[in-house]
Amino acid sequence: MSNVLPELFIDRLRRLTAEADWPAVSASFSQPKDVGARVNALVAPAARVSVALSDEGVPFEGQTWFSDAIRVPYSSRDALTNSQAYQRREIYIQNPSSMLPVLALAPQPGEEVLDLCAAPGSKTLQIAAAMCNEGRVAAVERARPRFFKLKSNIEAFGAGIVSCYGHDGRFVWRKVGERFDRVLLDAPCSSESRFRADDPASFRYWGVKKIRQLVSVQKQLLDSALRCLKPGGVLVYSTCSFAPEENEAVISWLLHRLGGLVSVESIEVTLPNRRPAVLAWGADTYHSDVAKAVRITPDDFFDGFFLCRLRKHGSQADGEHP
Repeated sequence: MSNVLPELFIDRLRRLTAEADWPAVSASFSQPKDVGARVNALVAPAARVSVALSDEGVPFEGQTWFSDAIRVPYSSRDALTNSQAYQRREIYIQNPSSMLPVLALAPQPGEEVLDLCAAPGSKTLQIAAAMCNEGRVAAVERARPRFFKLKSNIEAFGAGIVSCYGHDGRFVWRKVGERFDRVLLDAPCSSESRFRADDPASFRYWGVKKIRQLVSVQKQLLDSALRCLKPGGVLVYSTCSFAPEENEAVISWLLHRLGGLVSVESIEVTLPNRRPAVLAWGADTYHSDVAKAVRITPDDFFDGFFLCRLRKHGSQADGEHP
């Protein structure tokens, strides 16, 4: 792996990875992963989908951490995508790490929820399912091609409570104010967990300079997300990057900037590859509450991920922005 992926990336990743985790983490960039999929509860219950897959001979494992998640061996990917359950859109292929932010957000039926960077709609659909298609979900996507992909998925998979908007998430707060019960910000990031050793295009534009550029956007999006949230509401911030600059540092910046207006809450998910957030990187040290955030180390099933659950405690005055 080190001969193909950028040496600086490998060096940074090793510094962030426990020695015992390194073999699985290293292999995750070159070996095929088992397929993660989510039962589309908007269309069919998990029990019915399980029976349908079993009847067609598709091997799968249920997951204790989420009853709608299944794991299918990589060798059976075609069997899954050719199954009647998949063709009926009762199954949505989604890496298990991508399901965690919505579990942390815990949206409830009847609420008003904002997905600020929504395309292609994986998490938006999961939000609608968690809400039993009751309430309202606003899905925002800036990039025009990705917006149409989002809209297509929302319509195809039966999320009737979702409205799609082609806006820049950094400025949505100007239109809506403190409106939403919950906000999901799966922020645009360096996508380090999706690097593949056999695909140079996956990391062609990666570098520390690129990370710094993304951090500026992430801070603006996080500020906007918080301004869209009702006092007392919940916000989940997530990325598929390993870089502390995009993760812990962004949360620490928010906590230091807003004092007691926002706090970090624990995330109740039990996984063997769950790891604590880092509290220092290079010369920087982070706010102590960042310790409640979660890192997911990659393996033969999960992608690497970072997620943090925040609670807003009061109304946010219209002041300076990042």
